Amino acid sequence: MYETNQLIESLEAIILGMEQKMDINTNEIFRIMHTIKGNAGVMNFSNMASLAHAAEDLFSILREENHKQLDYTRLADLLFMVIDYFRSSLESLANGHNEADSADQIISLCHEYLQSLKIPSPNRQKDVEISQNTALQESIKQNADSGILMQGRYRCVVFFETDSGMENVRAFLLVHRIQEIAVNIEFFPSDIADNEKTSIYIKEYGFQIEFDSYLDFEELEAFIVQTAFIKELHIEQLKSLMRSDRMPMNNDIRSKQAIKNDVSPATRKQNMISVGVTKLDILMDLVGELVIAEAMVTRNPELAEMELDSFNKASRHLRKITRELQDTVMSIRMVPLTATFQKMNRLVRDMSHKLDKNIQLVISGQETEVDKNIIDQISDPLMHLIRNSIDHGIEDREERKKSGKDETGIIVLDARNAGGDVWISVKDDGRGLNKEKIINKARAKNLLNKSPDQLSDREIYSMILLPGFSTKDEVNEFSGRGVGMDVVKKNLEKLGGTVVIDSIPGQGTLISLRIPLTLVIIDGMVIGAGNNTFTIPVNLIKESFCSQEQLIMKDPEGNEIVMIRGTFYPLIRLQEFYKLAPSTTNPGEGILILVEDDSKGICLLADSLLGQQQVVIKPLPELIKMQNTNLKGIGGCTLLGDGSISLVIDIASLHSKL
Repeated sequence: MYETNQLIESLEAIILGMEQKMDINTNEIFRIMHTIKGNAGVMNFSNMASLAHAAEDLFSILREENHKQLDYTRLADLLFMVIDYFRSSLESLANGHNEADSADQIISLCHEYLQSLKIPSPNRQKDVEISQNTALQESIKQNADSGILMQGRYRCVVFFETDSGMENVRAFLLVHRIQEIAVNIEFFPSDIADNEKTSIYIKEYGFQIEFDSYLDFEELEAFIVQTAFIKELHIEQLKSLMRSDRMPMNNDIRSKQAIKNDVSPATRKQNMISVGVTKLDILMDLVGELVIAEAMVTRNPELAEMELDSFNKASRHLRKITRELQDTVMSIRMVPLTATFQKMNRLVRDMSHKLDKNIQLVISGQETEVDKNIIDQISDPLMHLIRNSIDHGIEDREERKKSGKDETGIIVLDARNAGGDVWISVKDDGRGLNKEKIINKARAKNLLNKSPDQLSDREIYSMILLPGFSTKDEVNEFSGRGVGMDVVKKNLEKLGGTVVIDSIPGQGTLISLRIPLTLVIIDGMVIGAGNNTFTIPVNLIKESFCSQEQLIMKDPEGNEIVMIRGTFYPLIRLQEFYKLAPSTTNPGEGILILVEDDSKGICLLADSLLGQQQVVIKPLPELIKMQNTNLKGIGGCTLLGDGSISLVIDIASLHSKL
């Protein structure tokens, strides 16, 4: 399923490019459909195999006839229906059910498309047996007999990844793939399609295959190693062929060691394996516990007054190894946003057609990497934001003309790193948000808790994130129920992120998502306030210095501010803010910590800096969340080396509480 999903992703990108460029790569689409058909046939998924076969027939004809005048939009619609069927079937199979219902309707549409080109639909096999493409094989045979293209006869021995499983099936798929570039194929074991026990032999001695091919040695090697789960590949050219000479297959069972001795192999190992996310989660949890254990050992208060040179040296080495292990595990979990962003192209394409709007999606920063768990959580929020931009934001053609805008609306999907966070933004050049309409809707739903005059623009715009809130007067299939933006808010809160909304009427809307780069381990500065400790992400601290009373003053509204080099920052006294027992009331005896998040600075007044260390962020217990529904600026908690619990301050959330 993993390989088929990857093929479907590639196919979707190819189709989108085909429609935009008005050009088609028939060979690539044919190859993908051919492979999907083979995979489905081996696993006895007859509906998927039949549909892939019909699509393969279509592109076989298109490739041979080389049609120039095509209705690319109609062809893209048809192929997207095929892709959606594949996805639906794979999802059903992943959930333990059967593949999707019959694909006969889509198969009929494929035949109708062929008839519209005035090409007779080829005779299709009704069974799901994997067959060679006749035209391709006949061409190869003719070239072989002519002595022009056939390079030689080759023997290959293939070993699959140890944990890949179903070696006989993988061998069958390999034979199926080699049929594209070879003839006179012989292989051993020869009953891989019917005998599951051949997996044992293949695992031990490898899969042996001989064939004639028009590819040279290097091209053949590059072609075969693209097959998934190949661990080792040994290739030997038995002879050069100037005509279709053949050599009988040697079916003698040879040991793995004998193969290595008598074959001069070109060995190529795949340096990639598939690992379940669950295993990575467990590994990350163990690394987190290791970080805590290391802190509890090296920072044990019982050792504070002792001179232990050897112990300190060993603990520094342990800390170094722990840090390297943590960095390595985190890097394994980091995934680029490319696949998530590219999925939005299909959404924009489908919605713009249904709503009859011209819309262009511009993507930047897709190479930005985030934690795999975060990737899984942001797909739905991004989808809802794009939908809202298309349906609510971008005007129709006539309205854009009247406003002096280009008929084509622009949506920019962007990602960038900022400190320890990733910012993902969705910006459109549409009509923007209507503050008056939002306020009226909020008032009608009794959602206003203060006078509109006391609300900032961002506070007004953020009301669209409330459950059931929608400025759309009519409900359609894309929006109007007040659900989508609520999903955005809830998913971001699960990740410890925030949503920021800015808009200019008539010019467009910008919605930014602040997401932590990773959810588990950070470098933290532990600070003391009263009898409590707090932890601040080190990357957000700009500077710290001893407090001076003359630096602290009040603004016209009576709020305390701090002036640092001519710039004023709001001041938060942590003891007062969290209602803690003060250790001192003299601000001149404390420590001022300037923290900055997304270019917005704030000063925190604490009693002391207790030191920097790696900390593992744990979510707050549900009981505490239930009893304290208005937790101010707290993003989680962590366990320190002395066994005490420190609350982790969320600077962005703290800003919003001011």
